[in-house]
Amino acid sequence: MGKRGPKPSFVNVSCPNKDCKDHGKIEKGNVVGNGTYKNKNGTVHKYVCRTCSKSFTSNANTILHNLRTKEEIVFLALKMLLKGMNLRSVAEVLEVKVDTVRRWLQISAKHCEEVNKVLMEDIDVDKVELDELWTYVKKKTYPSMDYQLRKRKDGSN
Repeated sequence: MGKRGPKPSFVNVSCPNKDCKDHGKIEKGNVVGNGTYKNKNGTVHKYVCRTCSKSFTSNANTILHNLRTKEEIVFLALKMLLKGMNLRSVAEVLEVKVDTVRRWLQISAKHCEEVNKVLMEDIDVDKVELDELWTYVKKKTYPSMDYQLRKRKDGSN
């Protein structure tokens, strides 16, 4: 018990430790606050899991974990890469090193793969449903793409 009473439980926070028996479970009452600190992105909350006694922060298991750059700059860099700019151009515009932009991209790609694994884990879809989905997506192509597809089928360039 602290000087000002018991530490409050955080019901919407789960333990990120994969060895913990309460890993990924929310509303268990096992996570308590353990202070805060400030960085360039604002206030970061610290937590402790009572089950495994491990401490972690509010940005654990995110692409912002242990980054020292403002989150707006990181997200802007990723958005520019998504729009087709190359690594050197992004680094030049944001006035950072190319290796830094490359590292942000690698971190976000790894995180994206982990999110995909979680999202695709319990999907029960058969081939017929996938075929129907593909037919639906194919119908939604843009007119310019339709024109290009027809040109390729005809054999003319």
